[in-house]
Amino acid sequence: MHEQDRTPNGNSTDRSRRGFLSAATLAATSLVAVTGAAPSQAHATSPATGAGAPARHRSQVTAAITQTGRRRLGSLKVSSIGLGCQTMPGNLYGPVTSRKDMVALIRTAVDQGVTFFDTAEAYGPLESERIVGDALRPVRDNVVIATKFGWDIDPDTGARRGLNSRPDQIRRAVDGMLQRLRTDHIDLLYQHRVDPAVPIEDVADTVKDLMAQGKVLHWGLSEPDLQTIRRAHAVQPLTAIQNEYSTLWRGPEEQVLPLCEELGIGFVCWAPLGMGFTTGTINPYTRFAQGDFRAAVPRNSQDNMPANMALVQLLQEWAVRKGATPAQIDLAWLLAQKPWIVPIPSTTRLSHLLENIGAEEVTFSRDELEELNASVARITISGARLMPPVLAQTGVEAPPR
Repeated sequence: MHEQDRTPNGNSTDRSRRGFLSAATLAATSLVAVTGAAPSQAHATSPATGAGAPARHRSQVTAAITQTGRRRLGSLKVSSIGLGCQTMPGNLYGPVTSRKDMVALIRTAVDQGVTFFDTAEAYGPLESERIVGDALRPVRDNVVIATKFGWDIDPDTGARRGLNSRPDQIRRAVDGMLQRLRTDHIDLLYQHRVDPAVPIEDVADTVKDLMAQGKVLHWGLSEPDLQTIRRAHAVQPLTAIQNEYSTLWRGPEEQVLPLCEELGIGFVCWAPLGMGFTTGTINPYTRFAQGDFRAAVPRNSQDNMPANMALVQLLQEWAVRKGATPAQIDLAWLLAQKPWIVPIPSTTRLSHLLENIGAEEVTFSRDELEELNASVARITISGARLMPPVLAQTGVEAPPR
């Protein structure tokens, strides 16, 4: 059974939302004036603009929105909306302004009340953890850092050489993570993908030993099979499952979320904005930058995207209705599903950070939520959520011991 703090995604009004949007725009405009960068009109198509505001403009950012909501993933208390740091190395969705700006953005997120930061050794590879470690070192005791193992990554070149969750590899990976994150413990350690060659009991035993040593405090799995969840949880109780989940991809609702509720495991949503699609800034005319991962995602193809725009239209209609933005509607919808669900939208821009954490102020009455759920359920999404080789690594059951 889940026991949750009362989480206020809650008592705001449309008037306060309009106030937030005006203040966020002011903060972003002030930042652009300092950096000389033009504001992007889309989450998808442009390199990131500046991320962290200089000190003399920090008061404007603080005045815009401060996140106060807190949720529990098992016994781990985190901000109701976290910050995904996958895109910060600049090699997934396109280049970023600078590493310095990414460090500043994370520190601004802390100033705005975000306490939950998600990274992985595979992001960069390795560089995202270094950015997070540099940014959070001054406030390490006040934040929760989540990272992930599960790949055989060359520590010198960063080359990824396939899955590897053997016990010795997990221990080596964790020691490297601690160095890059500049800390002596990892708050939440996930297996990034299930290794089909290693029993999950061996993985759980290894993590249990790392927890006894104080190197790891909590653990979880990302995109696992249902039986693998049960088997892992029986050896060492899981704190969280991290899967893709948004109005664009609702796969976890059928079996994973009910299992989490049964076992008292929290749920963390990666790609809670559909890799930018549900923000309303991607459409059939979008041309992704060279090297942008999303260009190869089947549901973003020119054949599939026109049918999927029905979801964007729905979110836009609700955004007008609630005085919010489409991204905020999607995030607020996730928060309203269960009190133990925590989205971790990735961003490299200050304006998007403020917009995302402002979603906790958007609320739905019971009737509104039923109406929105029904409307989302009526929309059929065309195209797979990931490319076939990547999709094949999800929902995998670990071999028996």
